[in-house]
Amino acid sequence: MKIEIEAKIRVESLEPVAELLKAQGATLESVQHHLDSYFVDAERTLTRTDRGLRLRRQTIDGNATVILTYKGAREKTKFKSRQEVEVQVEDHAAMADILEAIGFTKRLEFEKKRQLWDLADCEICLDQLPLIGSFIEVEGPSENAIENVLDMLGLSGSDHISCGYSRLMRDAVVEHGLDKREIMFTDTL
Repeated sequence: MKIEIEAKIRVESLEPVAELLKAQGATLESVQHHLDSYFVDAERTLTRTDRGLRLRRQTIDGNATVILTYKGAREKTKFKSRQEVEVQVEDHAAMADILEAIGFTKRLEFEKKRQLWDLADCEICLDQLPLIGSFIEVEGPSENAIENVLDMLGLSGSDHISCGYSRLMRDAVVEHGLDKREIMFTDTL
């Protein structure tokens, strides 16, 4: 089982970070579009225990893949750290139907644009989401590797966000008084 270790930081703009990544010799691996669907069980056991179930349609250069991800509860560490188990599935709609047939409900769905960079043994995600804005995620093999990359990008003193995008999006939906569960880039306030 994989343990995901990451730092998430909200930023005003992604362009300066992309320029810093280039200057540091980072490699842009891909530009992606995600459609993330989050599922809950009837008793909300996953949510109450800080776990999650996500179905993602990920498109890179016109090629789509579908990934089902289980995220375990966050561990008490400096950066967000949690168990992550992923499996690629063939059909997004069929997998959503299976989840609903066994008692899960799609609670939230939203788009995300991502640039995936590699630098110093870490993956750096430059993420843009509707309603909530721009974020940087640095995921690495250790807290030291992540700290090193944050230093390289001048972000070591920045506040880290410990919750996931699904929580940030749910909070924004409530804050804006929206009565919807699907948030897309075409939506306006």
